[in-house]
Amino acid sequence: MMKSNTKKILISGGGTGGHIYPAIAIANELKLRYSDAEFLFVGALDKMEMEKVPQAGYSIKGLWISGLHRSFTSRNLLFPVKLINSIWKSRKIIRHFKPDVVVGTGGFASGPILYTASRKGIPCLIQEQNSYAGITNKILSSKVDKICVAYQGMQKYFPKDKIIQTGNPVRQDVLEASSKREEAQQFFKLNDRKKTLLVLGGSLGARAINKMIKNQLKNLLAMDMQIIWQTGKFYIDDYKNYDEQEGVQTHAYLSEMNLAYAAADIIISRAGASSVSELCIVAKPVIFMPSPNVAEDHQTKNAKAIVDVNAAIMLEEAEKENLISKVKYLLQNQDSVNKMCDNMKGLAKPEATINIVEEIEKIAKWN
Repeated sequence: MMKSNTKKILISGGGTGGHIYPAIAIANELKLRYSDAEFLFVGALDKMEMEKVPQAGYSIKGLWISGLHRSFTSRNLLFPVKLINSIWKSRKIIRHFKPDVVVGTGGFASGPILYTASRKGIPCLIQEQNSYAGITNKILSSKVDKICVAYQGMQKYFPKDKIIQTGNPVRQDVLEASSKREEAQQFFKLNDRKKTLLVLGGSLGARAINKMIKNQLKNLLAMDMQIIWQTGKFYIDDYKNYDEQEGVQTHAYLSEMNLAYAAADIIISRAGASSVSELCIVAKPVIFMPSPNVAEDHQTKNAKAIVDVNAAIMLEEAEKENLISKVKYLLQNQDSVNKMCDNMKGLAKPEATINIVEEIEKIAKWN
């Protein structure tokens, strides 16, 4: 029986938007090149990829997997059972789908599937978004063929000969955001005579950012601003009543992120790697408020890399009372803001997705 020429691509990554959207961006670029290719995603049951991946038009299977909690909890006792179950299911998925190549973008679900694929000799690539490598990718690094990274100095986590510095994949619609200003203002029903503040706490939300905006809302509105406020799905019930105030709109999640970026004049954001990569391409005035509750404080390092070249402002959680003075600075110093935006644009890597896909083609021997 002759083997089909249809390319079959298995992609795994999830838990947060920072793992999911790079995976979808990679799939979309591959689909552009190979229109008849077959795609299958693998994620973790009950995580957001089980919703977001089908919305993007791809099939997904879920594994019963989660990470170990840092503090002792009874849920940790289930980890070995979940891991064994996920490896068994990964074998079954690979046996039936027969992928030509497997791509992992981080998250616990990518561990069992890439481990299983590499043991079977299937070409594997991982993409690490952060300056501090995730535990799953660190464990997998000795088994995969290539590792695409966004930051320099990643040889302290990965084998040097496998590393390719590509930057982080960015959604195609974000690359086109600069041309969507008028459409964005209509979509969000904005007043085109007012400046728009976009507040982002990451895909799940950020308690500290939400509390800060709540406490400073009166002062922000007094500056003749309107606010698009992504609270995150965990917090929307606490803040949705602020929609009743003129000039304020709350959203659990912004599915049209390209239009949100296009509408914004100033952006407050966490400093996850994918957010930083997107904001460099958008090149708007940004106040980074990094989460201090992540491994090795890597969000602060991500933000500092941008701030150190005068491309953004950083506001640490401990100094959140300084928000208004920083917003005023961005509103009142247009020449400085223009320079910051130019510097931000200079850090962008719009070809990242293309470069990663070219590495996938190499290990799959498609070119």
